[in-house]
Amino acid sequence: MILAVAVGHELWRALSFAFGMTWEVLWALILGFALSAAVQAVVSKREMRRLLPDDSPKTLAIASGLGAASSSCSYASVALARSLFRKGADFTAAMAFQFASTNLVIELGIIMWVLLGWQFVLGEFVGGPLMIVLLALLFRLFLSRRLVEEARAEAEKGRLGSMEGHAEMDMSVEDDGRSLWRRLRSSGGFTATANYFVMDWAAVARDVFGGLLIAGALAAWVPNSFWQRFFLEHHGTVAKLWGPLVGPAVAIVSFVCSIGNVPLAAVLWNGGISFGGVLAFIFADLIILPILDIYRRYYGWKMAGFLLATFYVTMVAAGLAVEFLFQGLGIERHARDAKVEMASVTWNYTTFLNVAFLVLAGALVWRYFRLGGGWAMLRTMNEPTRGSDQAMAK
Repeated sequence: MILAVAVGHELWRALSFAFGMTWEVLWALILGFALSAAVQAVVSKREMRRLLPDDSPKTLAIASGLGAASSSCSYASVALARSLFRKGADFTAAMAFQFASTNLVIELGIIMWVLLGWQFVLGEFVGGPLMIVLLALLFRLFLSRRLVEEARAEAEKGRLGSMEGHAEMDMSVEDDGRSLWRRLRSSGGFTATANYFVMDWAAVARDVFGGLLIAGALAAWVPNSFWQRFFLEHHGTVAKLWGPLVGPAVAIVSFVCSIGNVPLAAVLWNGGISFGGVLAFIFADLIILPILDIYRRYYGWKMAGFLLATFYVTMVAAGLAVEFLFQGLGIERHARDAKVEMASVTWNYTTFLNVAFLVLAGALVWRYFRLGGGWAMLRTMNEPTRGSDQAMAK
């Protein structure tokens, strides 16, 4: 009986931490996904292949911009990058798109600001482009044409990964000469925004709430003293070097990607990981074990290993570079005060914001089921859609 009460208490503590963080970031999540949906509603996927023909600086900048305007779901981004590559896009450009679509998106920046602080947001948006540049350099030095062709042959086999249907869907408003603002505020623009809002939520809900639950469990059950020893917090410069090295390794085995790893990053930051270590951990959403397995299915063992090695090196390098750059500029964050709190709902600005944005979310969900894709579209999220694939080929 005593054991059952103790276990129940610990479970309640973990759930309380998870709910507390959820309540803190709920409005930010809704705002981020709504803004992202609005951008996607007027940015068509149909022109992406044409815009990514090589690995020139201009093309990589375009790939990064298109990625930042795309979905934050890591699985959908990986699937879309494979689709672009199969249709003729340059492999390096496709990887740059893939990285930007999970690490340079609006919703990621908002939730990081709420949980971790503005310094981490700035670090993410400085380190992200830096990592893309480093990745392009490594690809030019070590990626052989033969390996790319082997990967293309594997990609043409069409093995399924995850979120295939979601990656192929193009629900944007047709470019009929109207301004972006007019298209967005039209009836079709509202429906397209609702479609992307609901579908993106459906794609990342598992990772977001899974990340919150895991973060709650870690906050409740793992004392900060353990993390402080693991991350060598009291060893000065050694800790700054160790954090970016070990951060991606922790991410790989966490099984949580996309913005779902931000709550985990908050727990690790309070526990003692370095500033650059947090950034490297967040960058590593594209090398968690399930996604590495998808790379294997998409491109074969050799390319999967190459991506793991090059991604890991650039994540570590970007984390270290931002760490020491921000230290030199005097803007590195030191306060270990990420918002990892137990459940507490009071009538403050967070509650008012949550209520207001829940109303917005309700309106978008209503529009989706009333005039948008509805259940039929949700059922095709993991199934390649022939119509969407043909549309992208145009």
